[in-house]
Amino acid sequence: MSKREQASTAPVVPFPAQLATVEADENIASMIDVLQEQLKLAREGKLRSVAVVSVSSDGQAVGTQWSCQRSDITGLIGKLTVLTHDLMASRK
Repeated sequence: MSKREQASTAPVVPFPAQLATVEADENIASMIDVLQEQLKLAREGKLRSVAVVSVSSDGQAVGTQWSCQRSDITGLIGKLTVLTHDLMASRK
């Protein structure tokens, strides 16, 4: 069977008829604005590295992701460390 035939016989999962309504939220809008600005800069070739720290809505899980040149890893980790200390200090 060719790849084309395999693709045409793959199961199709339909989207729900109606998406759940979500109320506008200032925090969500802020996150989307920040991400859109970073995507714009990336598309324009103005970024070399990006680091993202994600915190779950219940505050129990924290994740970090980054995309960078190998030489940037140490600098990004250092910046994230400084940012973490600044954020913790601002809570006091």
